[in-house]
Amino acid sequence: MKRHLVHLALAATLAVSAMAASPVLPLTQHGGKWPAGHVQGIAVDVNGGYIYYSFTTLLAKYDFSGKLIGTIENLPAHMGDMDFNPDDGLLYASFENLPNQAYYVTMIDGSKIDRVGIDLAKTDIFHTVYIAEILKDYLVDLNHDGKITLDYGKNREDEAKSPDHRYGVAGFDGVGFGPAFGRTAGPRYLTLAYGIYNNLDRTDNDHQVLLQYDVSNWAQYARPFRPDAPHRSGPPAPHGKYFVRTGHTTWGVQNLSYDESLQRWFLGVYQGKKKEFPNYLLFAVDASTQPVLGDLLGVPGPGGQDWEQGLLLALADDGLKDPATGIRGWNQKADVGFQSVGGGLFYLSKNSGGKDAKGRGWQSADLTLMRWTGEANRPFVPATAADLPPRR
Repeated sequence: MKRHLVHLALAATLAVSAMAASPVLPLTQHGGKWPAGHVQGIAVDVNGGYIYYSFTTLLAKYDFSGKLIGTIENLPAHMGDMDFNPDDGLLYASFENLPNQAYYVTMIDGSKIDRVGIDLAKTDIFHTVYIAEILKDYLVDLNHDGKITLDYGKNREDEAKSPDHRYGVAGFDGVGFGPAFGRTAGPRYLTLAYGIYNNLDRTDNDHQVLLQYDVSNWAQYARPFRPDAPHRSGPPAPHGKYFVRTGHTTWGVQNLSYDESLQRWFLGVYQGKKKEFPNYLLFAVDASTQPVLGDLLGVPGPGGQDWEQGLLLALADDGLKDPATGIRGWNQKADVGFQSVGGGLFYLSKNSGGKDAKGRGWQSADLTLMRWTGEANRPFVPATAADLPPRR
């Protein structure tokens, strides 16, 4: 009897220890098949053991075992990249209500995504904060013809050819948390990356534009999202605005992620099409790189004289190097889900789509845990169990 009780006590102790241990990162995961847009980005709650997928108009939550936990469906706006903030336990994602020219960051309580088919209109887990800086740049009438309006300007059917919109801004997609640029420690700032129209004839759209925000006081701005009554509650200005010269990329930065161990920001993009640039798929900026006020080449200054000045961030000094421009980067797909989970490990997503037996379209995502190598031609390799961090 005593031996039996000892065994029970030992089993209970082991069970409690297992429950307290940190979840094990899966080496791969399938993100389901969904009647929505393609996967835009992912977020990982490393300590909680959850992975979130943004499928443009649907948000899906899985645990590390691959079990579907819940979804928010039929989102009435474009949800892009996202990141998990361990400081407050919330998901932050780009959310563009384009018909109303409203650019938001969502703040989502992922712990309340506990069932499939959550109705956005009937839940309090989804709040938005308005980002005024983006609309301010969007509404710049660069050719001074007085025709910029809230219906996307005079080129409503083909905005990529519009002569307006400062830096060619179309909105924003990339979202990530990390330190202030020029620092490797300190408070985490929410960093947003502009989406850029695909006008290949302009010269003022060859920089990535990054905004940083302190979100510690954002509860005062957060409002429920109402498609019929878009709000304008948000910070008046960013903490900082920065520029990275990569050459024009299709729709700007799609995925943005910071790795604490490498102390590096990564920018995943759709490949650009300007022939004068190398058109890499992935770029990096070292966190310690100090922003330097300098010329934004191709962006006319006041009165059309010289070049506009801005805070420039240099690209990291590794990877492939284009001899003509000096631009560095990698030919690594990182545009539909790219997320650091620490220790030089990243989840990279590949998207796929098709139609079911009834002809209905679907989209999916398949994640692979990858290990950073730093090599120019092969910056990532699939991780193995030996690469996983020890369980705490």
